[in-house]
Amino acid sequence: MNIIKTQPKSITTDSTKYCPGCGHGIVLRLIGEVVDELGIREKMILTAPVGCSVILYDYISCDVVECAHGRAPAIGTAIKRVHPDKFVLLYQGDGDLAAIGTAEIIHAANRGENMSAIFVNNAVYGMTGGQMAPTTLIGQRTTTSPFGRTIKGMGKPIRVCEMLATLEETKYLERTSIHSVRNINKTKLAIRKVFQNQLNGIGFSMVEILSMCPVGWRLSPKDATQFIEERMTNYFPLGVYKNTE
Repeated sequence: MNIIKTQPKSITTDSTKYCPGCGHGIVLRLIGEVVDELGIREKMILTAPVGCSVILYDYISCDVVECAHGRAPAIGTAIKRVHPDKFVLLYQGDGDLAAIGTAEIIHAANRGENMSAIFVNNAVYGMTGGQMAPTTLIGQRTTTSPFGRTIKGMGKPIRVCEMLATLEETKYLERTSIHSVRNINKTKLAIRKVFQNQLNGIGFSMVEILSMCPVGWRLSPKDATQFIEERMTNYFPLGVYKNTE
C-alpha cells in the first residue's frame, strides 16, 4: 500500500468545521488517500445526508448529492442504476444510518446494490445537540438520556454490522476504529476493500468506523479515544463480519 505524505488531491484546501478531536477529519483524510490511489475521483459521486457527515461535500473534490436525513442509500441506488459506471459512496453517521435511515440501509443491502458505504459510529447525534442515538451505550449520558441509557426504557444499542450480516446479498462488512494509529491503518485498508469491491462489481460493502465525539460525549479528545478503547470496542467488537466474494 502506498503511503501518501502530502495532502490528497481529492481533498480541498478549505479548513474543516469539525470540532476539536472529532474523528470525521481522520476519515476524510483516509477517503482522500484511497480515492487518489484508485484514481476514481472523476467518476465518484458522494451521497451526503443530514448530520456531521453532510459537510463532507465542502472537503471532497467530486460530485455530491445532498440527501434528506437517512436517505443516502435510496439516492445512491437511483444514481447507481442510472449510471452504473459511476462510483457511488454513501457516507453516513449512526443517527442517520441506524435510526432515521434504517429502512433504506437494510433494503439497499438486502438488494445487494453495488455501492460502498462508510458508516461513522460515534454513538451520539453530534450535529443536533448530543441526543441519544441507536448506538448510544447502556449507561451513557446524552442530552436526551441525562441519567444514562437503560435497557428497560430505551433498549440495547443496535449492532449494525451484525444485523446486516444476516442479509444474504451483503458481500462485505467490517467494523474498525480510528482511536489509535494501528487502527487508523486498518481502517484505511477496510475503506480500500469496500471501494475495490464496488469497482469489481461484487456488490454491497460497508465499513463501520468507531469514531470520537468529544463534544457530544463531554470528554477531552484524549479521554474520547480511551472511551472507544475501554467501552465502545467491548460492545462493538472490531473485525470482519462478512466476506463473500
